[in-house]
Amino acid sequence: MTEVNSLLNLNWSTPTWDMFIVLFFLVAAFVYGFSLGRDRVIVILVSLYMALAVVNYAPFIRDLSTEINIATSLFAFKISAFLGVFLALFFFLSRSAILHSLAAGKAPGKWWQVLLFSVLHAGLLVSIVLSFLPPDTLDYLAPATREIFTSEFGRFLWIILPIVAMVGLNGDESKT
Repeated sequence: MTEVNSLLNLNWSTPTWDMFIVLFFLVAAFVYGFSLGRDRVIVILVSLYMALAVVNYAPFIRDLSTEINIATSLFAFKISAFLGVFLALFFFLSRSAILHSLAAGKAPGKWWQVLLFSVLHAGLLVSIVLSFLPPDTLDYLAPATREIFTSEFGRFLWIILPIVAMVGLNGDESKT
């Protein structure tokens, strides 16, 4: 209940990182998703998963983490590596057969599907970026933000819900 109260008591005159996270989440979910369409958002989701796997399990990043003493530098390096891998994967996947197989003979997706995938995409992206932050930095976030995006259960939900949506909504256009 305190998480809901902290979200309702946002002070817009003194913006915090939590407010920027919420604004990014809302803008990304609505504007970004509708401008790209469902199929491209799904390709972005797949690219996010692949980039997360690469950055989390790249041996040079783990080795570098022991050599870098300043946590902020490691955060910047991990974010840069993640964004670089993500952009490269998105570029290659969007030009590969995956996008064409998603769109083959299908409508572009209902508005609620685009909105759902956009919300899941934005939430996953926020959760991933916040997971790269040093643990002591997370203490500066509001409890609701920490619970939704950085708790173990929150991260698990953001990882699993897009997969469930992709599987559950596969071929949904033919039913109606």
